[in-house]
Amino acid sequence: MPAPPFAPDRFDAAGWLVGAHQLPSPNCDARPDGTAIELIVIHNISLPPGVFDGDAVIELFLNQLDWDAHPYYQGIRGIKVSAHFFIRRDGSLIQFVPCGLRAWHAGVSSWCERERCNDFSIGIELEGTDDQPFTEAQYASLIPLLQSIKEAYPIRAVVGHSEIAPGRKTDPGVCFEWERVRGLDA
Repeated sequence: MPAPPFAPDRFDAAGWLVGAHQLPSPNCDARPDGTAIELIVIHNISLPPGVFDGDAVIELFLNQLDWDAHPYYQGIRGIKVSAHFFIRRDGSLIQFVPCGLRAWHAGVSSWCERERCNDFSIGIELEGTDDQPFTEAQYASLIPLLQSIKEAYPIRAVVGHSEIAPGRKTDPGVCFEWERVRGLDA
């Protein structure tokens, strides 16, 4: 298994992962003062759904998506979302928001009776869908990324979007191999 193309043990003071491709998203803001980063939320995304060969997700997170380029986009027209990290099918890693800031990935959400998971979480998007397996290259990037985040922040849990927004979200889906990421040493 090839090594990921980033230094998994190094974040700068703002929370940028050294070696990750950085594309700063405007869709972020400050976390509430004194809020510890305690949660990692795993998602999946592809635009249009099931299409993995374009840059639409990147364009969405950068507010550059051409809303008229595909009929599906009419249903999401104007949304402003982001994630801290995006892992493509080939395992390449893009960081859109430094971990010190709040990315807009969880929406209406709750974990351990705490609302607004964006306030205290890091969002990782995997290029994919609920019903298709993720690639070995994605896991090869995801696992060291999770370990690196856990070394840098007081993470208490790694959850799926479906766990913090049940009934509203289903990702990362039934094909995500939780046994590969749960139980990693904190």
